[in-house]
Amino acid sequence: MIVLKTGRELGIMQQACRISARALKLIGSAIEPGVTTAELDALAEKYILSEGAKPNFKNYEGYPATACISINDEVIHGIPSTSRKIREGDIVSVDLGAVFEGYHGDNAATFAVGSVTPQAKRLIETTEQALYKGIEKAVVGGRIGDIGNAVQRYVEERGYSVVRQFVGHGVGTSLHEAPEVPNFGTAGHGVRLVSGMTIAIEPMVNMGGEGVKILPDGWTVLTTDGSLSAHFEHTVAITPDGPKIMTVAD
Repeated sequence: MIVLKTGRELGIMQQACRISARALKLIGSAIEPGVTTAELDALAEKYILSEGAKPNFKNYEGYPATACISINDEVIHGIPSTSRKIREGDIVSVDLGAVFEGYHGDNAATFAVGSVTPQAKRLIETTEQALYKGIEKAVVGGRIGDIGNAVQRYVEERGYSVVRQFVGHGVGTSLHEAPEVPNFGTAGHGVRLVSGMTIAIEPMVNMGGEGVKILPDGWTVLTTDGSLSAHFEHTVAITPDGPKIMTVAD
């Protein structure tokens, strides 16, 4: 069931999203060679708690950390570790969120560490732009398929693949709500978008094929061909005035 939010609910959710965005920005500014992923995770958790919110990933279906930190060929759900250090030339995807007064925010971004290859830089730029192509279609009267089609076309025209095994989703009083928001699809098809819907749009883009695999830890998702992967995400509200990006830091 799709749950529509009132103006009051959107106001509370905006606070959760702002905390989420600031935590993501904080991690991004702290990423540098030599820092461990566990140190980055602890930084985000401390900040979220200081704002009177809670990390919404931690203990979600058993996930052990505040943030998912995925490096290079890791697509999503990388578990922070004291033994995993960031290196020069890595690309690091961070996905996290906060729950505030019962409402969730969810966002992600991929960061380049120092000097990365032109190919890695182009992948990151393409994935971020694909996110905004999807957001442009998040309008009243549109369809979920419009969003996925916009993302897919932009990505594939540039020679990359969208991950199909994992998709975006509704978000609100639960971290994952209806409807699913795939990064592929047919324009004009799928759930109709109406005012009050809140969705997480999150392209996951591979430099190689779309295939992925899950490590024995049960969480970390990698590309099957070892190619690089990037990930961007915003929580977006569908409004009569167009899509509103809620996960903004300022």
